[in-house]
Amino acid sequence: MSIGKQDIFIKNMKSREIDLKEYYEVIKKRFWLIVLITILTTSAGILYSRLNSKNVPLYQTSTRIIVGANDEYMKTLMVMIKDSTIMGEVNNELQLNKSPEEIAGQIEVSRIDDSRVINIAVTDTDPNRAANIANVTAKVFKSEIVNILNYKDVQLLSPAKENSYPINSPKNNIVKITFALGVIFGIGLAFLLDSLDETVKRESEVEDILGVPIIGVISNMNKKKLLGQKKKYKTLNLRGETVDFQ
Repeated sequence: MSIGKQDIFIKNMKSREIDLKEYYEVIKKRFWLIVLITILTTSAGILYSRLNSKNVPLYQTSTRIIVGANDEYMKTLMVMIKDSTIMGEVNNELQLNKSPEEIAGQIEVSRIDDSRVINIAVTDTDPNRAANIANVTAKVFKSEIVNILNYKDVQLLSPAKENSYPINSPKNNIVKITFALGVIFGIGLAFLLDSLDETVKRESEVEDILGVPIIGVISNMNKKKLLGQKKKYKTLNLRGETVDFQ
């Protein structure tokens, strides 16, 4: 590395150190503001979560079946899965005490791409009950479709398993988001206030304004420091001794 490049590198490193120090001083000076805003936003998130505590978590799981039919007949069979006859048998077997329409409203039937695989997804407030509804629906459909349409080419592919993770957003995420927003907004406001402050706070600013280098800096002497220095001076005088030579 040549001497010129080395000087530039050292200069850049020093400027970075100064920048980092300035950022630290800004955050340190208005740290109380950042903490206050973070507390306010986090408290708002907690309050919002409590006010919406009535939102019950929903769980979803699914089972798959294979149906050996062409595209047109496949549509008919998919509609039949949520038929009241099938739903009534599911209700009786699981003793859900629900109407066939209610159970059908919890079920979503879809075809996997253009294959012969049909996905039966169930959403419920109880993850175990959702899995039971999905599996019993597939089983009842396979047996009842023989009696209804005399169709036998239905195979159970993969059973539904209990999913313990709700599909709707957990409330803890709201608190985390409001906390992060509070920190970001607090730091941003601290730097904004610092940029609006037109007082000279750094030696580099004085050099930029006057265009001359700083030789020395006189420290700030407030009343408390002045009284301390005066008290120290008196103590030294009282303890001093005068020696006369004759």
